[in-house]
Amino acid sequence: MEPAPLFPSDRLFLIAGPCQAEDDALNLRIASVLARVGERVPGGVIYKASFDKANRSNSGATRGLGLERGLEALATVKRETGLRVLTDVHLPEQCAIAAEVCDVLQIPAFLCRQTDLLEAAGRTGKPVNIKKGQWLQPEGMKGAVAKVRSTSPHGDAATLAVTERGTFFGYGDLVVDMRNFSRMRDATNAPVIYDATHSVQQPGRGDAGASGGLRECIPPLMLAALSAGAQGLFIETHPDPDHAPSDGPNMVLLETFPALIDRAVELWSLVNR
Repeated sequence: MEPAPLFPSDRLFLIAGPCQAEDDALNLRIASVLARVGERVPGGVIYKASFDKANRSNSGATRGLGLERGLEALATVKRETGLRVLTDVHLPEQCAIAAEVCDVLQIPAFLCRQTDLLEAAGRTGKPVNIKKGQWLQPEGMKGAVAKVRSTSPHGDAATLAVTERGTFFGYGDLVVDMRNFSRMRDATNAPVIYDATHSVQQPGRGDAGASGGLRECIPPLMLAALSAGAQGLFIETHPDPDHAPSDGPNMVLLETFPALIDRAVELWSLVNR
């Protein structure tokens, strides 16, 4: 029997986890909650954590565990919980190494036009999630998807997804155009994910020039995105967001996460009857 697709077009699926991979205790604490939540998500849950936050606002900001230790941390999550795992890749040479551990490779929004990176991710044969650049129109993702498919041995919709994470609006804010879900799906023929947490990020508006965020806007925008046609959700979560090493202002508190996802599943079932 073939494994269930990671990006089903007919069932709600979820990518979730902390912004950065941290110590095993923290990673597994989050993963255990996600594993339980995943029993109620029709399309399942993929655990997400980054080994390197390469685009921090400030040069002295914490970037993460690094490639080797970060992949070891993700392998531990996978082994202990059975969850499939995802991480960002930033350089072509990281793709094959990350693919040895990860079930999904993710292309960060700022890198969605990088041809060598996209093609290297495709060559691994692993499913790829491409985040839409904050400056890019939804139809502009057609080229990014084509680059991955050109090198992937099986680059169909089930093994490739694209993610809406908002568009720059003025300075230090993002806005989500709810039309983008249908427009990007039509342009790319790939499932479209809504990044519910980075879409409320406020780049450069936090303390000392770090990114701020409007955490309270996550639930209503998430529900609006599902109503508008999002087929999957990307949500970062942490037991103590205010003291997380990155993206704290736009992460969901772990203890409230299950109830939030229950609302998402309920709405999905209503919208997709």
